[in-house]
Amino acid sequence: MSEGVKILIPTALRPQVEDQETIAATGSSVREVLGSLTSRYPELGKRLFSEQQEINRFINVYVNDEDIRFLEDLDTALKPGDELSLVPAIAGG
Repeated sequence: MSEGVKILIPTALRPQVEDQETIAATGSSVREVLGSLTSRYPELGKRLFSEQQEINRFINVYVNDEDIRFLEDLDTALKPGDELSLVPAIAGG
């Protein structure tokens, strides 16, 4: 496979992606890459997106360690070699 975007999958979400730690995908934006990923793994899509097709509030998404909420959210541009991290919020007390 040609170099694409590397998606880092946290332990909590691995059951939805056949226990893979990383997945390669292609796309020019976070929206395109996550769309491609969730079309391959629909159960993951249910965890990542709300009914309004926005990222669930308990999922944080980072591009090369930058929170997409402080960039252009789902429209954040990506290039080959970028790393996309999915980070579920952890509740505790």
